[in-house]
Amino acid sequence: MKDVDSFLPRNEEEYLHTRVPDQIKWYDKKSSRNKKWFLSFKVSEIILALFIPFFSGYIQQNENSLKITIGILGVIVAAIAGLITLIKFQENWIEYRTVAESLKLEKFLFLAKAGPYKDVENAYPLFVERFESLISTSTKKWVNYISRIENDKVNAN
Repeated sequence: MKDVDSFLPRNEEEYLHTRVPDQIKWYDKKSSRNKKWFLSFKVSEIILALFIPFFSGYIQQNENSLKITIGILGVIVAAIAGLITLIKFQENWIEYRTVAESLKLEKFLFLAKAGPYKDVENAYPLFVERFESLISTSTKKWVNYISRIENDKVNAN
């Protein structure tokens, strides 16, 4: 098994060419996936929900198959709405996008020696602290969310 230190960037150039782009790419990818899932579920939910009143207009007294179809559509719409709420695709999409853009901004400010890096003799340690702090804050939000879910499960029982 490899030592943890073997994964750590050894200098500023390596950090800027490995850790920084890897983290930005990770948050970009997570944001894109959550956006895709959210929009797919939401569009499906809307389209299926629109069929319910449409089919309802064609129900005749002895038309059980159409009643069953409408019921199934209602169940599917409710399930999709529940999944969107439970998995929080929209919230995750926004959170990951926010972090990705914040990481990009931090990188650009550092490279341009602007903002908090202006007039700082050795800005690299400050950059690493700020960059890692953005990641850490995001991770803490996720851990708090998971902890709340677990606490809700325990309290429900």
